[in-house]
Amino acid sequence: FLMLHRTLTGLAVAAATTFAFAGAAWSADDMVDGPAVTWNHSLWGKPRAFTMGLEHLSDELARRTGGKFEYNLNYGGLSKPKENLDGIEIGAFEAANFCNFYSPDRTPSAMIFSLPFLPIGDWEVRIKASDAYYQHPAVKKEMAGMNAMIYMAGVLPQYEFLGRGEPPRKLEDWNGKKVRAGGGVADAMSKLGATLMTVPATEVYTLLERGTVDAVSFPYSYAHAAYKVHEVADWFTGNFQPGTADCPTVFNIDAWNALPKQYQDLLMELKWEVYEKQKAAYLAADEVNIPMFQKQLTEVRFTEDELAEFRKQIGVPIWQESFVDRYADRLPTQELLDFLLAEAEKVRGGS
Repeated sequence: FLMLHRTLTGLAVAAATTFAFAGAAWSADDMVDGPAVTWNHSLWGKPRAFTMGLEHLSDELARRTGGKFEYNLNYGGLSKPKENLDGIEIGAFEAANFCNFYSPDRTPSAMIFSLPFLPIGDWEVRIKASDAYYQHPAVKKEMAGMNAMIYMAGVLPQYEFLGRGEPPRKLEDWNGKKVRAGGGVADAMSKLGATLMTVPATEVYTLLERGTVDAVSFPYSYAHAAYKVHEVADWFTGNFQPGTADCPTVFNIDAWNALPKQYQDLLMELKWEVYEKQKAAYLAADEVNIPMFQKQLTEVRFTEDELAEFRKQIGVPIWQESFVDRYADRLPTQELLDFLLAEAEKVRGGS
């Protein structure tokens, strides 16, 4: 998911620069005074939809503090992506992102977001439920063991499939299909009888075109468009939502504690704008990609009752095996799962 087509980058930048927030024109009263501070944030890749919120954070910290809080986004060079948590632990830099699948045994609490068919596909639900989850005491304790605190979820879109041949209209139709999937999505597809294929993202186009692979899962919709999968596909799933991942932003606890309170407060205030900027960048890509998919391909959609049945038949058993049972000796996993589901329901209920 790290590669993006130039078109998406342009859309994301446009979304980030045009998305308006109420009260975005700060007055003198909104300025925050404090000492000169420099933070370095370890990232990877290039500016893209995933980082548009962080770009906004960097800009606003500088603007709201008159340049006194310098928040540098380092796209490569500070650490390898899989070593960002190590850098945070030793204080090599103040902030970073890591992906839950980089070190599942080190950050098992974050692996909950790779479970299939969780009812958190809606952006508003995903953002608010994820943010609340990371504030749970058990999660905070786990991260504190690495001298880290999670600032915010690194929300990624739900995965969907693009494929060739006969579209899968019901669960049984996946049986025997050769699919490119990983993580919780792979667990789900395996239970459905699909044959899992380990295919590098750069080879997906050719292998799908040749029929070596029947279906490909990527974060929807930007990654499919980035790899031009739609050019060799016949169909796509529009709301299957079999799973996703999470790449949260973390701070070094010592660096956080060293900040004056007014800077801590400012970071927390800006967090929700960061979420909105990231969401807007993804939605800008969807506005281009989804109509293009719908025009060229057959869309497969499922009813709410069908999705609930998928969750019951496939999701719940994997939730138990891959999270509740697997990490029960280290975390109150059932409590965490129940908490996330309750938070998601709370958002859907509008409370």
